[in-house]
Amino acid sequence: MTFRNGLASLLRPEDSVVVLIDHQPYQLANLNSHDPQAVVNNSTALAKVARVFNVPTILTSVIAERGGLIFPQITDVFPEQDVIDRTFINTWEDRKVVDVVKATGRKQLIIAGLWTEICVAMPVIQALGEGWDVTVITDACGAVSVEAHQVAIQRMIAAGANMMTWVALAAEWQRDWARTEHAAELTDVFKHHAAGSGIAYLWEQQLLNTPVPGKAA
Repeated sequence: MTFRNGLASLLRPEDSVVVLIDHQPYQLANLNSHDPQAVVNNSTALAKVARVFNVPTILTSVIAERGGLIFPQITDVFPEQDVIDRTFINTWEDRKVVDVVKATGRKQLIIAGLWTEICVAMPVIQALGEGWDVTVITDACGAVSVEAHQVAIQRMIAAGANMMTWVALAAEWQRDWARTEHAAELTDVFKHHAAGSGIAYLWEQQLLNTPVPGKAA
C-alpha cells in the first residue's frame, strides 16, 4: 500500500474537483448512521466551501423523479448549475459525470454522498483503480446504519482512499490565514455551519466590540 503523506499529498483548491452524489429525500429517509440534520448541514457547508475556493463541483442524483430532487440547501449554492440525473447506481459508470469531471483537468477527486456503503463506495473504489487521488468527506455522507457507514469507510481506506471532514477540508484548502483572498467568505461559512466554533467566533467579535467597564469609584 502506498502511504499518502508529505506536503504534496495535502489537498489544494486549484487541483480539486468535488462530486456530490445523491443527497436526495429517499436516501435521507432511511439514514441512520448520522443525525439527518447534521448531514444536510455538513453537505451544504461542503458545497459552500467549494464555492468559496472556486472548486468545480458536480451535482448528481439517481432517478430524481422517484427519489426526489437534491436538497435545495445544496442546489441553492449553485443556482445556475444543472444536476446530472443517472440510472447507474455507481456514479463512475455514468459517462456524463465522468466526462465533466475529467474536463476540469484536476486529479484530486473529493466525493460525498448518500449512502456511504453504496453510492459513495462504488465510485470511490472504481476511481481509485483508475489512478485518481480520492478523498471522502465522511460527515457529508451517511448510511442506513452506523455499521454500514463504518464498514464502507474501512473498505474505501483499504482501497487507498483518504478520509476527511468538511472542516478539515476547508482548513487544508485555506492552509495559511495570511492568504486573505477567501478568509472572510470561509469565516462566514463557519459562522453558519460549524456549530460551536461558529458561535464562539461571533461571541469573540461581540467581546472585542464591547467597551471595558470603567473602574468603580
